[in-house]
Amino acid sequence: MGIECRLFTFTTQYPRLLFPGSSQLTDEPAPDDLSISRELSTVNPWSWWRTGRRVKRLKPDLLIIRYWIPAMAPAFGTVARIARRAGIRTIALLDNVVPHEKRPMDTLLTRYFIGSMDGFIYMSEQVHRDLRMFTADKPALFSPHPMFTQYGEPMPREEACARLGLDPSLHYTLFFGYIRDYKGLDLLYEAWALLKKAGWLQKGHRLVVAGEYYGGRERYERMLQELDLGQEVILFDRFIPEGEVRCFFSAADLVCQPYRTATQSGVTQVAYWFDVPMVVTDVGGLREIVPDGEVGYVTAPQPEAIAAAIRRFYEEGRAETFRAQILSYRERFTWERMARNFETLYDRLESSSQG
Repeated sequence: MGIECRLFTFTTQYPRLLFPGSSQLTDEPAPDDLSISRELSTVNPWSWWRTGRRVKRLKPDLLIIRYWIPAMAPAFGTVARIARRAGIRTIALLDNVVPHEKRPMDTLLTRYFIGSMDGFIYMSEQVHRDLRMFTADKPALFSPHPMFTQYGEPMPREEACARLGLDPSLHYTLFFGYIRDYKGLDLLYEAWALLKKAGWLQKGHRLVVAGEYYGGRERYERMLQELDLGQEVILFDRFIPEGEVRCFFSAADLVCQPYRTATQSGVTQVAYWFDVPMVVTDVGGLREIVPDGEVGYVTAPQPEAIAAAIRRFYEEGRAETFRAQILSYRERFTWERMARNFETLYDRLESSSQG
């Protein structure tokens, strides 16, 4: 849009205590067309002050901070307060206000961060409701999570299956992303066991689970053994690099998000980009993004309901209809639309200060 932007990222993002994954760094090359510098350590208060001072010296019109977990609040809130004292507007892009996995001090930390912001972009009504528990009057604007377009174009299904070592004659339902308790993989395993018991999996259906464990590995592995799903579940239990993402979504007939709790999900927006229908549970803001019967199905977070929705998708033959409707819904989820929403909110903040 012709707006000069500079990105500050982390030297250290999470303390090891809060990061159960294998690495916080990516091997992907940095984008050539973006100005990005590593500045902020969430565990080093000196870096908070130093980063805030650098923002202050740059004198941008607007500082945007993406917020998703209270552990970031001390660092983000300090940087924002230094910027605001210099007259710089601050807007938060909110993934969450109330975290999925709660810890002591969450409320106090979140209040500190919210107090450092002039306005907010929220990506689901659930997040908006949570925000209003902390501030009743600061401006906030809805802008749904844009599609993840950086993973490339869809590829032929046969090629995707070949790269992943999958049999292209089978049907694949995909669970994608970090494996965390709130995402309900255990519910999906129980649903898959129900489908197996009913003899339905004999029609050539497999569940693909692609993502790194963020806890509970032993429990999930034990479930696979107890439910006798070793042949019906295909595991890629590792971090999935950007170059492989399109393989999984191009091979899948259906993406399933059996979450117990949610605000919104980036996985949904990857599915939109690759035109893959979805089954999601009726929690948080998922229903807002996946209208029931239009681009997929919304169901209760229960194994029986999830199994019924998956079976319904295949037996009713709605795949092509859903894919066509996904294309029409895409216009809601463009990056241009989110950028315009930031402009709108910034103009509103400027007008209120001048008035």
